Amino acid sequence: MTPPPELDKTPPEFDKSGFSTSPGATRIEKPWGYELLLTPKESPYAAKLIHVTAGHRLSLQIHDEKVETQTLIDGKGYLVLEDDQGELHNVQLEPGVGYHIKIGQKHRLCADPDQDVTVYEASTPEIGITWRLEDDHNRGHQTTEVRDAENQANARPV
Repeated sequence: MTPPPELDKTPPEFDKSGFSTSPGATRIEKPWGYELLLTPKESPYAAKLIHVTAGHRLSLQIHDEKVETQTLIDGKGYLVLEDDQGELHNVQLEPGVGYHIKIGQKHRLCADPDQDVTVYEASTPEIGITWRLEDDHNRGHQTTEVRDAENQANARPV
């Protein structure tokens, strides 16, 4: 089978100045555990591991620009997720499946009372406002400026 004419050419030349073979991650301490940000800040997407200590939970929150999908990596926990009627449900995390969270959907990641939980999250970049509707640590909403300040104060290379 002959390839289409547009694929019958050599690939374009790419700027290799940003290529790297070095691994990287940034650990960001949180009051409920930590995040391991796996992607560089300038990436067009974000990938991270979220580790929640047993008995702790993230804020009940919504995002005005961020879309995310999470999957269970280790441990035991659940997501509080809003359905299309505005009702909140505790959804037990299961391995091997994705939990998609849309813009404006209320959600909260919770660890089991007796076991830590780690999830992998793929998302749009850390953009927009995280509206913290309930927060066990009395933190306010997270704007880009607040996020950058929190990350700078609590981040260290891995």
